[in-house]
Amino acid sequence: MSAGNFAVFGHPISHSLSPQIHQAFARQFGLELEYRTIDAAPSDFVSAVREFFAAGGRGANVTLPHKASAFALADEVSATARRSGSANVLTALPGGRIAAHNTDGDGMVRDITERHSVDLRGHTALLLGAGGAAHGAAWALLDAGVETLTIVNRTPETADALADAIGDPARAHTRYWEDLADLGAFDLILNATSAGVLGKSLDLPFAIVGNRALCYDLSYGKAALSFLAWARTAGARYAFDGLGMLVETAADAFELWHGKRPDTEPVYIELRKQYS
Repeated sequence: MSAGNFAVFGHPISHSLSPQIHQAFARQFGLELEYRTIDAAPSDFVSAVREFFAAGGRGANVTLPHKASAFALADEVSATARRSGSANVLTALPGGRIAAHNTDGDGMVRDITERHSVDLRGHTALLLGAGGAAHGAAWALLDAGVETLTIVNRTPETADALADAIGDPARAHTRYWEDLADLGAFDLILNATSAGVLGKSLDLPFAIVGNRALCYDLSYGKAALSFLAWARTAGARYAFDGLGMLVETAADAFELWHGKRPDTEPVYIELRKQYS
């Protein structure tokens, strides 16, 4: 059975595992689908998306650096996309209209709490970065019961905007990147920056890592290696990359598009062999 035409947009995008993941999900249901990568520079993103859907595209995943633009171009947005102001899933609607969703936060929390069996309730969390990925994660962390969320970004205005959008200063607040060494230790540290993807080092102080801390990079593979190596050296109890998050968010998109929930664990296990 043919399931239609799908894609993932990013810049760069050739490294993406999304085609492999969605094809694996499709095989679980005997579906055949076309799923490809589309590299679009920021200035070309909107026109590339509209061209894709005008040519019969049914759905698209969106990754760096386009999540805010994906939200902005949509005709309809889900509640999770609206509150985060970003989208990682676009879906064709009748009449040439486009719907935007954000599955980042739910996929991340499901990976941490279900796959890795870590209860987030009561944690003091440090969120590094305030871009599209961080927007998707922030509300989900609060929903999952973290006690406080400290947001730190190299451009403080971006972090302030995210904290203001959350609107809960008792739980979600910002600090300056230059003050990281003086902030104390955290139970949960999430790297939502693009540093690893760009091959850059964050140069983080060990003092922010609590005795039983979970360090989690929203990236995976090579992009997460530096942060995870730092976390292990700092003595973190857990150090995970975002491969499971990627699989879980893909499953949410697949269910949106096909009305069927795939089994994520065998797909995750197979990919883990490649990125162990």
